Amino acid sequence: MGTQSFAGDIKDSESASHSDAAADYDIVDTYAYPGFKIIQFNLAVLSHYSYMLISEKHALVVDPGRDIFKYLEITQKENSKIKGILLTHSHADFVAGHMELAKIAGCPVFISTRADAGYPHTPLKEGSTFTVGNAVLEVLETPGHTLDSTTSIVYSTRDGKKAEAVFTGDTLFVGSIGRPDLMGGTISAATLASMAFDTWQQKLSKIDDHVAIYPAHGAGSLCGAHLSDDPFSTIGRERQTNHYLKYSSRSEFIAAVLEGLPEAPQYFKHNAALNKKGPELINWQPPAGTITPDIKLTKPANTCVVDIRDADLYAKGHIPNSINIALRGRFETWVGIMVPWDSPLVLTGSREELDEASYRLNRVGYKARAMLFDAWVSASLPLKTVDLMEPAALYDAMKAGNAPIIVDVRLPTEWMGLRIGQVINMPLNHLAQLSSKLDPSEPVVAVCNSAYRSSLALGILEREGFAKVTSLKGGSQAWIDAGYPVFSYETGKNPAVTEAIVKKEIKLPGRISPDELKSLIMDLPGTFDLVDIRPASFFSDFHLPQSVNADLADLLSNPAYLVGTGPLIIVDRDGTLSMMAAGMLFQKTKREIKALRGGLEAYWSESYFHEMGLEKPVFPEQKTAPAALPPVMTPTPQPAAPVMQTPEKPKKKSAGC
Repeated sequence: MGTQSFAGDIKDSESASHSDAAADYDIVDTYAYPGFKIIQFNLAVLSHYSYMLISEKHALVVDPGRDIFKYLEITQKENSKIKGILLTHSHADFVAGHMELAKIAGCPVFISTRADAGYPHTPLKEGSTFTVGNAVLEVLETPGHTLDSTTSIVYSTRDGKKAEAVFTGDTLFVGSIGRPDLMGGTISAATLASMAFDTWQQKLSKIDDHVAIYPAHGAGSLCGAHLSDDPFSTIGRERQTNHYLKYSSRSEFIAAVLEGLPEAPQYFKHNAALNKKGPELINWQPPAGTITPDIKLTKPANTCVVDIRDADLYAKGHIPNSINIALRGRFETWVGIMVPWDSPLVLTGSREELDEASYRLNRVGYKARAMLFDAWVSASLPLKTVDLMEPAALYDAMKAGNAPIIVDVRLPTEWMGLRIGQVINMPLNHLAQLSSKLDPSEPVVAVCNSAYRSSLALGILEREGFAKVTSLKGGSQAWIDAGYPVFSYETGKNPAVTEAIVKKEIKLPGRISPDELKSLIMDLPGTFDLVDIRPASFFSDFHLPQSVNADLADLLSNPAYLVGTGPLIIVDRDGTLSMMAAGMLFQKTKREIKALRGGLEAYWSESYFHEMGLEKPVFPEQKTAPAALPPVMTPTPQPAAPVMQTPEKPKKKSAGC
């Protein structure tokens, strides 16, 4: 297998978004504007962003989830009243909370007239406006993701009418756009992609660069491809960085949008239909009883039994032919992918787990019966066990040439990017069909990033008659942590020939260009910490906005710099000391550490004076002050101590998939 080397942590959006709290609505941030504020909510297990716009004690809820209790809680805390609900379109990946919220708040639901909604609503069309306190929302019809997609520009009426923010729904994401292939054959994906091209070229691109965009989804959502982890952006930033928006040719744009889309889960079309009709109201209390264990539950033709416990417990003993979809991961989405919509569904686990699972399945429209796993054990009914395979054992077997067939159940893009050796790729959602290529009598080990999906694969293969199946314990991440080699396949000069490349990890800090730093300062203030390590006297002469001055020794010894939300960016005169400092800090923390390439000299040359056609100034370090300072370099008094006020968010326990 070549020289032993290993890559860094696997960073996939599924693993990154899972934690003990990922199944609850989390407030990402509150964004203040003249006369109003926007509160952003994130439901990580569905990569779903929703919002509450509040002004003058009036509130508008945008794209709410079905379990509306967090919105009601915040409404009380803000001493406000919900005056309306805005749906940017008929969502497909979750059941929306408009019916639940409208009943309690007694307010109107705003949605496009093209949605043909089957519930009481206020129809919106191009140019429609409505007011929330000091904020005015103007509606644009923005088809592309769906025919009924709308985008609402939020204007502040304080000191005149000024555009401040825009709710883009699934029309425009951070780094991506909404996929156009979810209409179930009623209209072609290419036709909708063409509409998306016009939406950007004729409407959204006309909005001022400073206007913040707030989308309905982030990284990990299957409503688009290549979504960013950033919770918000600006029109200007997307104009510069969004991969899809760089195409000025309609045909190239359509080709780019249609390329590489992940397969849409089968439950999407059912959720879209529910949202369009108007979802029934839910009794959110846990189900009162459980069903009696019955040997018939081992027959997949009768029902689908989903074991919601963690992978290790499932391996130690589970109901034959049950599949493991653990609560700690993207439970709602994986049920929607793996369990046919009309299949009789039985959940098994502890009482607490069953209550949580029943609650969460309402988010995607599934109903299930519950059975206590302990009741099955107490009834002395059969159990199936699995001996999970340790990374060391698999590595030794691979070196000895007697390893089992290794089946990587991740998506092809993940498999092509990084793998643990010569393995077969059979994506989980097609594993049942693809497994017919294998011999069910031969041993098989399933692999994914963290053992979440490979544990689910055990039940699928078991149902297909495989007698000797196991899962790599801890997944590829455990393999990497143990220091075993990983491979990527890269195309050489001959497109028909691929070569296995052993990937090595080299831990170095990042570098940020002057133009990139300028964009961050202008478009995303407050999302990073900027530390200037030049002497205090030079810092007081001029420095970058949002920067603080720190002594180099303090920077390297003070643990406060090792934590925080967003990257830590270090600047100096020419980039020499900042790169050294970034390298030293990078070894101490998982926080993103960057150094300004070329230092402030490069920033002056490339970011401002190059654009203005002015002569590069002489730096104070060279004993002569510049004659004039550009607007982006603002002298302010030196702070007494470095300002590190942004607390680090609690680290989330990876659940992985």
